[in-house]
Amino acid sequence: MNGKVVVITGALGALGKVVTEEAFSRGAAVAGIDHAASQTPAAPQRMEIGGVDLTDAAQAKQAMDAAATHFGRLDVLINIAGGFAFENTADGDPKTWQRMYELNVLTALNASRAAIPHLAASSAARIINIGAIGGLQAASGMGAYAASKSGVHRLTEALAAEHKGRITVNAVLPSIIDTAANRASMPKADFSKWVTPQELAEVILFLASDAASAVTGVLLPVSGRV
Repeated sequence: MNGKVVVITGALGALGKVVTEEAFSRGAAVAGIDHAASQTPAAPQRMEIGGVDLTDAAQAKQAMDAAATHFGRLDVLINIAGGFAFENTADGDPKTWQRMYELNVLTALNASRAAIPHLAASSAARIINIGAIGGLQAASGMGAYAASKSGVHRLTEALAAEHKGRITVNAVLPSIIDTAANRASMPKADFSKWVTPQELAEVILFLASDAASAVTGVLLPVSGRV
């Protein structure tokens, strides 16, 4: 990752923070984009762009252009921004389906479309999306979330086909990620079986590296020990 310019959406979340720190520790220059406000001043090798609504294409483009201007180029986009909802289909709110689409599919779509003109100038351009194993087959209460993550999977495949030979596009599909929020919502679960943010970061950054130059259009399960 040394010398690469990496943009990470959802950079202030549980997974985003770990991926950001790991990429930075490996020598990458990192721009973090998040919906949450950020007051961290920009530095030569690092910047945060807060208060960005990636469901708005114009805001996504403005943030991506700002990162490219600051660093002079972009090499890698890691789309971590997203959301989760657990809700039964029959008695849930139909608006949840729209919200999941916006948070998971539309954010990745808008960020990717905004980044591609900059990535096209890189000799080792990468896009890595966050899908979900749950997006392969929906479980009870997971319809809206699974549908949106399935959309991320199809977006990944389409982008990979459309930019083959120029930009590699892959997705990692975690099971349950070991975060404080997930532990709080499932206190009786066996946390040791879950994939940790660090384990997931290792796979994400492999796909972002030169070592993965021949890998594209892949939906890679990272299930931990579930």
